[in-house]
Amino acid sequence: MTADADQLEPYRTALTGHCYRMLGSVTDAEDAVQETMVKAWQNLHRFEGRASLKTWLYRIATNVCLDALSDKSRRFRPIEEGAASSPDDPLITRPRDYWIEPIPDARAVPADASPLEKTMLRQSIRLAFVAALQHLPPRQRAALLLTEVLGWSAAEVAECVDMTVAAVNSALQRARATLASLNVDRADGADRDEPEQGLVDRYVEAFHRYDVDALVSLLREDAVMSMPPYSFWLRGPESIRAWLNGRGSVCRGSKLVPIEASGSVAFGQYHATEPGGAYLPWGVVVIDHADGRIVSWNTFLDKETLFPKFGLPPSLPPDPTR
Repeated sequence: MTADADQLEPYRTALTGHCYRMLGSVTDAEDAVQETMVKAWQNLHRFEGRASLKTWLYRIATNVCLDALSDKSRRFRPIEEGAASSPDDPLITRPRDYWIEPIPDARAVPADASPLEKTMLRQSIRLAFVAALQHLPPRQRAALLLTEVLGWSAAEVAECVDMTVAAVNSALQRARATLASLNVDRADGADRDEPEQGLVDRYVEAFHRYDVDALVSLLREDAVMSMPPYSFWLRGPESIRAWLNGRGSVCRGSKLVPIEASGSVAFGQYHATEPGGAYLPWGVVVIDHADGRIVSWNTFLDKETLFPKFGLPPSLPPDPTR
């Protein structure tokens, strides 16, 4: 059995999701998938059909990611930087490639996946889960993802990453223990009960009014707020309230555009820098919630990279009522 280049493209989205889980960056994931496609095209004549074309592509993509990770430190979230900040602490910036990035759901979850598959895949790209994966050595990370997300056997994983079956099983045991110690699984923070839409609506309405009391009332007691590329992060409603009433009040008058990011509630945030002016990109907001309350409020300020990835417009028209 042989394949042709046209048969490769339908797998791009699924491969991007896999590479994102491995690398923690939508930009790096897309680069890895492009390298995968080139390598696959160059080696199509060697594809003999002993495994499916999809499995063959995942093997190439996994090894591309392992090569990329061999000389690269893991990506982080601000909450891993140390103790929570106070609202008046300085804003220290780290390079873009230091942080976990959100990914558009549409770039990681195939449109033709079944409803059950879509739910599972969306859970596997949540920020908390992807951040936890970064704590695993690259081969442990690959083994865990290939078995628990893609459903591969230990034997299939062993062939893919050049390990013995015993070594794969040992790697899986260690990887699961690490995730358990971090108290994270694929569904971490995933609250899909009926109150979700009401919570989202209340958040949007309160943010558009910039009603700080209403926003704080939506937070869980252990809620965190972060703003990459700053290492600054806050924990708890009162610290977040102080920020929103202080330096964070620059966000007053912003507009939120709903998007689908990292399997979570998300928005593109636009801000008018002057009265009557157009709304310009500010950041990508990703909200995680549980038990009817917000547990994580993340605003990614790398608008130059992220807004095009999400297909967000470069500006919104002025609001004549402002």
